[in-house]
Amino acid sequence: MTTYRAAAAPAGLRAAAVPLGVLGAVAAGFCYVAAVDPGQPGHYPACPLLYYTGLYCPGCGGLRGAHALAHGHLGTAIGCNAAAVAGYAVFAVVWTLWFTRALRGRRFDPALPPRALYALCGLLLAFTVIRNLPFGAALAP
Repeated sequence: MTTYRAAAAPAGLRAAAVPLGVLGAVAAGFCYVAAVDPGQPGHYPACPLLYYTGLYCPGCGGLRGAHALAHGHLGTAIGCNAAAVAGYAVFAVVWTLWFTRALRGRRFDPALPPRALYALCGLLLAFTVIRNLPFGAALAP
């Protein structure tokens, strides 16, 4: 009696399954935000910080920016939340590096040095403070 087994997937494709799964989840989220406009009331919950204090958090406008970006309106997306758009671009670069290294069977460790993390946190804090001040109205969603 002969038994047949399916051929095993190449090691590179098996290693790329996780990055592809992450891309699928992110793409599904972007497709949902592209289809359901966050600018229309009733579709998404309100930002609790904005609701209770009237202050914009670093993420306020991020969904509207993703919606605009999904429809090809880069300028509008940057106007909604420049930090989020920069984050989307960084994600695309990091994901591409992760995927190519996985295909080649190499380990991917995207850890940043502590100084870079502190600088990133400082930039986000400055972005948040400035967008809530009168002279930073251009950064507000």
